[in-house]
Amino acid sequence: MSEQRQKSWFGRNWLWFIPLTGCLGFILLIVLGVGAAFFGVSKIMTSSTPVEYAIEQASKNELVIENLGQPIEKYGIPSGNISLTNDDGNVDFSIPIRGDKGEGTLIVRGIKIDGEWVYEDLYVHIKETQEEINLLEKEKVLETI
Repeated sequence: MSEQRQKSWFGRNWLWFIPLTGCLGFILLIVLGVGAAFFGVSKIMTSSTPVEYAIEQASKNELVIENLGQPIEKYGIPSGNISLTNDDGNVDFSIPIRGDKGEGTLIVRGIKIDGEWVYEDLYVHIKETQEEINLLEKEKVLETI
């Protein structure tokens, strides 16, 4: 009587196991790459100078504080675009913001000329009342150039 030695699990299943793990690994790599790109771009937009300036102006404005409450904080994902080339660029996006009383959208549009941002539009759209609160300082308006 001869004793037959049984193959291991991998020895019996390697024909489907190797291609399957290769495909799953490739899909996982693509998903992680897209996720990293998305969060990287989102981080660049939310930490840019125009966003920080806009949040600061909204946090100091009495009408915004009266309508939204304090503290004013950004939440959600900003939408729009920002383009920078050396000391020039442009920005056009909206940022969801909220306070303890309500929610709104912070709209930022402007251009960067010789390293300085000049804002065309900078206002808060209050969600509940549909009111728009202008945050521009008169000396930084694009129309004065």
